[in-house]
Amino acid sequence: MTRRDWLRFGCLCLALAGSRLRPLAAQERYPERPIKLVVPFAAGGVSDTLGRLWADKVKPQLGSIFIENLSGGGGSIGSAAVARANPDGYTILMRSVGPDLIAGDATSQVSYDPKDLQLISILVFTALTIAVHPSLPVRNLRGLVDYAKAHPGALSYGSAGIGSMPHLAGELFKSLTGATDIVHVPYKGGSQAITDLIRGHIKMIVTSISSQMVDLHRSGKVRILAVTTPARSLLAPDIPTATEAGIPGMIAQNVVMLLAPAGTPNEIVTQIADATHAAMVDKEFRRKILVAGYQPYPDSSPAAARVFVDDEVERWTAVLKTLGLKLD
Repeated sequence: MTRRDWLRFGCLCLALAGSRLRPLAAQERYPERPIKLVVPFAAGGVSDTLGRLWADKVKPQLGSIFIENLSGGGGSIGSAAVARANPDGYTILMRSVGPDLIAGDATSQVSYDPKDLQLISILVFTALTIAVHPSLPVRNLRGLVDYAKAHPGALSYGSAGIGSMPHLAGELFKSLTGATDIVHVPYKGGSQAITDLIRGHIKMIVTSISSQMVDLHRSGKVRILAVTTPARSLLAPDIPTATEAGIPGMIAQNVVMLLAPAGTPNEIVTQIADATHAAMVDKEFRRKILVAGYQPYPDSSPAAARVFVDDEVERWTAVLKTLGLKLD
């Protein structure tokens, strides 16, 4: 082999080595551009508020993050968009457990397979509230049930949309109490339902607890009758749980998590999870989310998230079957 041949061979080896190293180097530089966080509910709602708090907190680790609200279908429209996105870490999803994640064929609105999404972290959980307009002559859940049964078809409740956790909780409430004539009114987000409750357009809502809801309750603009978590909310410890109010089994909560398209590299998932974990253990950030009405999830690792969500899916699958709920 001549000297010129050796030089050509050496250049070829360097070129091949470089081609193998470039993808790794690209991964190590993640993120190189802004990340899109899809929130599948209207702006101003619980998930949207949390998304903006999270994006601001993890900016030093993950760079610029912008929010895109893709509401509708109880979260399934935005979720489907993320499921179809390029699994490169630049499109992620913040949402709570819903029937489209529990059983993809639960509703014709679902145009994706839940397996096309992978968990990154659980951030928080929030209690749901059952609240009424102050003009309604009820002071507790039992009074609400009695009123609904005495006025069949006259009472309606608003939720964040068909298939949202507030919708499931509302239907569970109807099933457990026998107040089956309460009519569901779906909105594109919880904030819109709250606005209509304040105006008296609807007399009842099921929605996530928040500092806004508690302030409205304290000012007399709405009346929160109960929360639906196993224990009272840290945001409003004076408000009883639905179980305490005499409705055993009335347990429902929003578990807000981060997801990515299936196939997103493990290194990227770990990087986002690590940034999230660092945010969740920061005392000032925890204070902010507690004030906003969220309760931090104790362990936000992907493994812990998977175990918890699997348990929730199993529990709600049984509920959906029992209710025979149609989500079309």
